[in-house]
Amino acid sequence: MDFTANMNSLFDKLENFFKTETVFGQPLQVGKITLIPVISVAFGAGGGGGTGKDPKGTDGSGSGSGAGGKISPSAVIVIKDDEVSVMPLTNRGSIDKIVEMLPEIMSKASCHKNE
Repeated sequence: MDFTANMNSLFDKLENFFKTETVFGQPLQVGKITLIPVISVAFGAGGGGGTGKDPKGTDGSGSGSGAGGKISPSAVIVIKDDEVSVMPLTNRGSIDKIVEMLPEIMSKASCHKNE
């Protein structure tokens, strides 16, 4: 596979991966509260190719491409009645913040369940 084909293949795969659903997760309904996760996506891609001769004079060529990425939760959009708020998760560990928020969310959902 040549360099151009490698790069086309790489970017075709990235195009299929990065969609709206990658940044905004599926909404989660908890009682009358809707939670929408917001995800941060970062990536890098690169490639290269070349030709040359070894010490014996044999021709050779090579090419390659690669990509790396990071996906992490950055916030939660909270929709309750007509109120919309954003709870950032970036100041502390994301998982810690989500776990810390659960009792509050569940208690609000329980209060509305009894109404």
